[in-house]
Amino acid sequence: MGKGLIHIYCGDGKGKTTAALGLALRASVRDFKVVIVRFLKGSFSGELDALKKLDNVTVICGSLPSIFTWQMNDEQKSQMVSEHNRIFKEATELCQSEEKTLLIMDEVIGAFDKNYIDRNLVVSFLESKPENVEVVMTGRNPDEKLCKMADYISEIKKVKHPFDRGINARDGIEM
Repeated sequence: MGKGLIHIYCGDGKGKTTAALGLALRASVRDFKVVIVRFLKGSFSGELDALKKLDNVTVICGSLPSIFTWQMNDEQKSQMVSEHNRIFKEATELCQSEEKTLLIMDEVIGAFDKNYIDRNLVVSFLESKPENVEVVMTGRNPDEKLCKMADYISEIKKVKHPFDRGINARDGIEM
């Protein structure tokens, strides 16, 4: 594989996570260890249910309140930060072996942007990550510091989306 690189999938369009999980599928059949950690989201996802069935894929989800961040009080936000830091450390510890590894940090960009994760923890890991680790980060509006560290930046732009017409996420399509 050579040196592992850093990817950012960003933008306001649908498909950032789906693109990252497509890469997870590709890497898993090429004998990578795949570690997926989800921030700012619950544990339910159709794609994750399929990937969890693969022996070389580990999925880490925190236990967060099932409400949006703008509905949380300060104590709930503080608990979320602690939980995000915990699952980040758990995921990055799994990347310390010599195996080819793909680490997907889904929605870490949003957590980073809103200080819902220790930003120094993320930057420090990216600066010193093992060479055998390929990293994918997803989310909207990546910080300039993350962009400078990235080798790939792919922007997914929304042109039209059913949510704008009041159509909620649909089972098997958006979740």
